[in-house]
Amino acid sequence: MSEHSRREFLKAGLAAAAALPAFGVSEDLGTLTLKRASDLVRRREASPVQLTEACLKRIDKYNPSLNAFITITREEALAAAREMDAELKMGKWRGPLHGIPVALKDNIDTAGIRTTAASGVFKDRVPMEDAEVAARLKKAGAILLGKLNLHEFALGGTSSVTYFGPVHNPWALDHHPGGSSGGSGAAIAADLCIAALGTDTGGSIRIPASHCGIVGFKPTYGRVSNRGVIPMAWTLDHVGPMCKTVEDAAILLSVIAGYDDLDPSTVSVPAADYARAPRTATSKLRIGVPKVGFFENLHPETAKALDVARGVLGKMTAGVRDVDIPAAGSVADVWNPEIYAYHAPYIGKSPELYQAATRTFIQGAADTKSVVYAQARHRVDLVRRDIRKVFTEVDLLITPTQRTPAGLIVPPQRGANPGGGGAGALNNTAAFNIYGLPTISIPCGFTTDGLPIGLQISGAPFAESSVIALAHAYEQATEWHTRRPKLPA
Repeated sequence: MSEHSRREFLKAGLAAAAALPAFGVSEDLGTLTLKRASDLVRRREASPVQLTEACLKRIDKYNPSLNAFITITREEALAAAREMDAELKMGKWRGPLHGIPVALKDNIDTAGIRTTAASGVFKDRVPMEDAEVAARLKKAGAILLGKLNLHEFALGGTSSVTYFGPVHNPWALDHHPGGSSGGSGAAIAADLCIAALGTDTGGSIRIPASHCGIVGFKPTYGRVSNRGVIPMAWTLDHVGPMCKTVEDAAILLSVIAGYDDLDPSTVSVPAADYARAPRTATSKLRIGVPKVGFFENLHPETAKALDVARGVLGKMTAGVRDVDIPAAGSVADVWNPEIYAYHAPYIGKSPELYQAATRTFIQGAADTKSVVYAQARHRVDLVRRDIRKVFTEVDLLITPTQRTPAGLIVPPQRGANPGGGGAGALNNTAAFNIYGLPTISIPCGFTTDGLPIGLQISGAPFAESSVIALAHAYEQATEWHTRRPKLPA
């Protein structure tokens, strides 16, 4: 290298290093959005190691209060970050997740790292292989910080029933974060990781997204592989992103979406480049509001927030109008037999390893008659066909994600139904698992007590791009996504 080239190289390195103090101490790097962090990594203004160390520092400081993580993979994360740093120095960039610290709900298998489903049944379980979504993230260059707490076996809506202790809501530590992906919701809201994955069978991505003031996206059924994810109910299970912004969720979805020929639930429909969807115009989109069910018994502040949101959406689209949609039917009649079918070998052998509320529920799920299940499962197929007709009249549907804000953490009741996160936690979310529609929850307000309120946007099957476009447009027209909780010192 010539002396001139050496001087230029050193100058460039110093310039890159000089850019970092603009973010203050390294801890601040953990508060970045995925998009911002990715841009900095690609420009060599922040490194994967710096991002990882910043997130680990925040985990050390705040996780004792939140209990969002079950397992922290500190050494593995730092080793992976150094590897991603080395690739960047060689000019290799894997894409927008290169060197980005993420965390996974602890029902998503990770090779060589325990995956517990927050249960004593699996407290020492170490999978041999990655789940398909974990493998895709790894291939894209993401850094795994660890595994996130959840409602035991994803069978509830509070994340309070878990072998590892309840998860606390960053906005109010005495409140639950929703569930079952409560650890994912709390970790994103508290900036413990840049992005996360959750799972959703009756609302388990969207409920904590609403209660934690973040973005949670359940894609179309079959859009993302469930292979390697501990099931709740095969007919209704989804995997999806939980992020700080809609744009971040779109980037993450672009990586995990796609056909998996080893997973019979996935559908061979080409995935779009969802990262481009936020730039799509929304002026021609027709918005529908379901006439029946979703707006009943709303908390007054939720009702007010949704009225304001409807007005905002009306100005950026072709209009908002009421529509009829088919009744979804009973989610319990579908999932109870499937839940019991998975757990029968474990609960028959070691029932004492389950939390009491979970054990009582699973044992009760055995009572569903086969004829009831057969009829309910057939109805899912009919409803997934019939819901498509709604989208000849409108392009998207809007509803509240939850009817009430997050409740206080209370001792679990024996035999409580999944989703038991307060009155009717599943009322506005579970139908979209039966429909199988792409559905996102985004922040749309806060109560006077400072608890987040969520707006739910749903689209036609495989219309993720339209959902993202409207969600992003609304997000940018409001300021709710910019608020962050004040965490204990």
